[in-house]
Amino acid sequence: MSSLTIFKRELKSYFAQPTAYAIIVIFLLLSLGMTFSFGEFMTVGDASLEYSFFYWHPWLYMLLAPAIAMKLWADEQRNGTIELLGTFPVSTWSAIVGKFLAAATVSLVALALTFPIVITVNYLGDPDNGIILAGYIGSFLVCCTFIAITMLVSACTRDQVVCLIVSVFLCTTMVLSGYDPLSRELAKATSPATVEAVVSLGVLNHFTTLSRGLFRLQDFVWFASFIGICLLGTSTILSAKRA
Repeated sequence: MSSLTIFKRELKSYFAQPTAYAIIVIFLLLSLGMTFSFGEFMTVGDASLEYSFFYWHPWLYMLLAPAIAMKLWADEQRNGTIELLGTFPVSTWSAIVGKFLAAATVSLVALALTFPIVITVNYLGDPDNGIILAGYIGSFLVCCTFIAITMLVSACTRDQVVCLIVSVFLCTTMVLSGYDPLSRELAKATSPATVEAVVSLGVLNHFTTLSRGLFRLQDFVWFASFIGICLLGTSTILSAKRA
């Protein structure tokens, strides 16, 4: 059994239940709704979609990404199927990768279905689609990061509600770490070096750069490293439980 087999099984389970459909619909309604309301898309004329559309994505993902991934290992532990999985000819790492890719695919489908906003902005003006593409890449990487965090938490507990609460807290912390108003308040109480360290650990600093169309190697390295560390941590926890 390979990662591909696990991927197919998990992806099928998502769409066999209303979970994936509900998350996709909620994401579409909130992201597009905020674009035309709080984002004031029509008033501002944001051709790059940076502020009207992409700005809201990390705030949505900190709630929706944990909802996507909370069941991945908590469900296996609660139902006792994690022991059964251990009897299959599949490594822990293959199972982790397969589950991660399935959850990431659900988020990718939700993100891809926002294509009407891209059509709209191209119809109304002459945007730089390269910047828009960079925003989509950054958005997807943020969601993958939050999914990886949730997988790590899910490996620690069999309770999906506990996993959801803890994951939302961690993801919210990741977003708030780079939130300007909070950074300014933190600067009043700590040193500039501390503020810089906190901001660099947050997801917004790296996401904002991509949403502006800037492809920096350090941002991709940060996302890849953070996701890799979370998945490695998940593997360590699961291996210890299977031992």
